[in-house]
Amino acid sequence: MNTPISAIQDLAGPWSLTDATGEHSCLMRVPGDGITALHEAHQIPEPYWGRNEVRLRWIAERDWTIRRQFDLADPEVVLVIDGLDTVATVRVNGTEVLRAANAFRTWRVDLSGVARRGANTVEIAFHSAPKEAARLAAEQPFPVPYIHQNNPIPHGNMLRKVACDWGWDWNIALCPFGITGGIWLEEADAPRIERLAVAQEHEDGRVALTVTAWAENAEGAPFRITFAGQAAEGVLEDGGVSVIFDVENPQLWWPAGLGPQTLYDLEVRIGDDVARRRIGLRKMELVSEPDAAGRSFGIRVNGRPVFARGANWIPTDALSGRITEEATRDLLQSAAGAHMNMIRVWGGGRYEPDSFYDACDELGLMVWQDFMFSCNLYSSTPGFLAEVDAEVRENVARMHHHACLALWCGDNELIGALTWFPESRNDRDRYLASYDRLNRTIETALRETDPAANWWPSSPSAGPLDFRDAWHVDGTGDMHFWSVWHEGKPFDHYRDVSPRFCSEFGFQSYPSMDVIRTFAGPEDWNIASPVLESHQRNASQDGGPDGNARIAATMFRYFRWPERFEDFVWLSQVQQGMAIKTAVTHWRSLKPHCQGTLYWQLNDTWPVCSWSSLDYGGGWKVLHHMARDFFRPVLVTAVPGPEGIALVGVNDTLAPVEITVTAYATALNGAAREIGRGQGTVGEGAERLLLVAPDALGEQEVLTFGWEASDGSRAGDVFAPRPWKAYDLPDPQLAHQVTRDGDRWVLSVNARAMAFFVTAEADLPGRWDRNAIHLGPGRTARLTFTPQSPGREPRFALRDLHSATTGRQDQRTA
Repeated sequence: MNTPISAIQDLAGPWSLTDATGEHSCLMRVPGDGITALHEAHQIPEPYWGRNEVRLRWIAERDWTIRRQFDLADPEVVLVIDGLDTVATVRVNGTEVLRAANAFRTWRVDLSGVARRGANTVEIAFHSAPKEAARLAAEQPFPVPYIHQNNPIPHGNMLRKVACDWGWDWNIALCPFGITGGIWLEEADAPRIERLAVAQEHEDGRVALTVTAWAENAEGAPFRITFAGQAAEGVLEDGGVSVIFDVENPQLWWPAGLGPQTLYDLEVRIGDDVARRRIGLRKMELVSEPDAAGRSFGIRVNGRPVFARGANWIPTDALSGRITEEATRDLLQSAAGAHMNMIRVWGGGRYEPDSFYDACDELGLMVWQDFMFSCNLYSSTPGFLAEVDAEVRENVARMHHHACLALWCGDNELIGALTWFPESRNDRDRYLASYDRLNRTIETALRETDPAANWWPSSPSAGPLDFRDAWHVDGTGDMHFWSVWHEGKPFDHYRDVSPRFCSEFGFQSYPSMDVIRTFAGPEDWNIASPVLESHQRNASQDGGPDGNARIAATMFRYFRWPERFEDFVWLSQVQQGMAIKTAVTHWRSLKPHCQGTLYWQLNDTWPVCSWSSLDYGGGWKVLHHMARDFFRPVLVTAVPGPEGIALVGVNDTLAPVEITVTAYATALNGAAREIGRGQGTVGEGAERLLLVAPDALGEQEVLTFGWEASDGSRAGDVFAPRPWKAYDLPDPQLAHQVTRDGDRWVLSVNARAMAFFVTAEADLPGRWDRNAIHLGPGRTARLTFTPQSPGREPRFALRDLHSATTGRQDQRTA
């Protein structure tokens, strides 16, 4: 969070950090976290390397204190702390001024009578969150269990702290402490804009924008509010003001791919305080209505249904001190670059800072926003619910004006959690009533803060007050579908369900080799090594196989076994891409019955084996390159069925398109014979363009097809009806030439036989414009690499399905 204009002194910067034993002392950057500070001071090793995580958990068991001095000319000030993480006591000049235990709130403390002219000292004692959580758990009126498999550090559900700080099935468990937002001083009696509310009404080519401002210490102060070339002025009365701006023929805000992301500047001045917002004029609706299949679920923008294409978002980094605005925006830019139009901010992370939602506004990424509750049971004591109420009101007030904000969701998987614990299974009424108190507290605070908000009670959910199993009920509401990963079902099982909106589904892969090198040496490049296993958090929950075993078992199902570790890593990413592509393309072919697919997950918080399509640090895995193709707004996809293989056209644009497709039976040496042509007009749904008969392909032939549409888009794809291990892949004898184009490098790649999932790699950090392509003889593919920073010529490697499963060494330039 940026320090507001009302601040008279910013207290960000270096503070001194000490632990309660006196053993450790160093500087800590604020905003930042203590673990990052200890590492930067060389007092602990790199937390993400090897198995250092377990060796560093002692940090969370200790109390820590940060201190600094500040000078004041006028001691009548207010101390403001944003993102105080988490159990903390604040003292100024030795006097206790605040006790806090909610990382999702902003704390304001009047220092009148405590602060003094001249030198002052502020210190913040961070008490051990695990110890406080254990104390609270013991004081509950009845047991409130947490999910042990996700939380190596127990009782994380007792505190209003980032849930995945306690561990997760993809996150490190270190329970960090610090200040994630900012800390500053304000003049106590100065006029201050306390809150803004923005509401839109759309009708017949005009928008009425209502702006309401509340202020403190501002009675009789002048105000001026400007928007879209209009201004309103006056004198504040009764602590607030409300103004309506009428905008004729507005330029509307649209999700990515459907139109511009027009943003208007709003400025509110009251006295000397100023608040600024950027407003996108749009009508955002959640459409969930009973129908013949059950209950629909989808987003409508400016009167048009929008199929949601995207992924789930988790924090940029496990340590807040390592999060930067630039890194976060790069991840969001990669989402937009893969034709995504929605991000789900998952309920086990944090309410992201303003810059996150600003970026989503600008990129056209709709935001599904969870409240921060995930995968546990939670307390419903009056004190806990009071904290929740305050947290919800503050964050909704801060974020509600953003054009990108599509809906608010009460939690992640709390309804399902009612069935996960013996306590709640044996006394369902008690725990259901407790959950209902929490959920109603959230909904009430939301609706009172933003009456126009789109609300969904939980994810997955079959609908309000419907507590069925939404992991397996596919006709109603939103669905989480995990049978392929957690139950080891084949990829084709994605085609056995017809979700209305699938908000979670996923398949794991290993991080790329350049990421693996950041936490493991060559001696540990084995999936059974302790280091590699420590970076695989999806441990067995029921005595069955863990994540590594699932990846390996699936690889046996679909591929011939790779001999080299590097090939195993790459092949794990290929099969992850195949899994998610199978789900997404099938569910898109069900449009409009299905109105959204958000895979799990977009990014990683540290270098780990996970479901992400972006590596830790933002590099594109194979899945992300494939997502850019299967999330195209206009797409032709292969859908196998009893009648044959249907080639289905899908159109997510606002206007109908004419699509023409040609299908070929292609031998592995590249020889192709045409087996059909189809065409059709595709509107807002999906249409079959061509049916390929079951006997159209020979045993060693794959289906290839190319298509073009009247909007100018065109592409092609390959569909293999049998597992890849059933094909005798010839050596495609890949060759490439390298040319330089300014700061970029272009690889011109050709093959002498069919080459599948051709992936170029470089020995320098950077990004490819495309990858994991299919290439046949007689064609040249150009892959462009942009280094992260200019320097020497990179060394390049090519990997494909044949080389990865025969042990043949990859090819490199000199």
